[in-house]
Amino acid sequence: MRVVLGSDHGGFTLKEAIKAHLLEQGHTCEDVGCFDQSSCDYPLIAEQAGQALLAGKGELGILCCGTGIGISMAANKVKGIRAACCSDYFSAKYTRLHNNANFLCLGGRVLGIGLALELVDVFLNTPFEGGRHARRVNQIGEIEARQ
Repeated sequence: MRVVLGSDHGGFTLKEAIKAHLLEQGHTCEDVGCFDQSSCDYPLIAEQAGQALLAGKGELGILCCGTGIGISMAANKVKGIRAACCSDYFSAKYTRLHNNANFLCLGGRVLGIGLALELVDVFLNTPFEGGRHARRVNQIGEIEARQ
């Protein structure tokens, strides 16, 4: 699978661990930055990552900042992006299964690497269930289109 990755300085170390994990599993990564721990602005990274995903540079994406919250808020401003900040297995699974999220957002300052990698794995390996959930995901898109 092709995965779009991005982080700010607060999520850089976690993003790098996730990238190594994904490459080890045979995935390819489109890393939009940041590329070191220098202070940077997560909204710009979130927008770049969202645009990369929409341009077909990946099937799903993972974003990291200090908490995962700010970068998820910014990513969700990109039309067509459904980013979910998750810190537990159930949420990471069901955000794909029921919400068809296309970005998983994680907090580098609130999650250990082991748990984060488990969340990445379940997110990437859980398909969208469709059915009644497709109607609801379409309703999210309709709200977005009216804005």
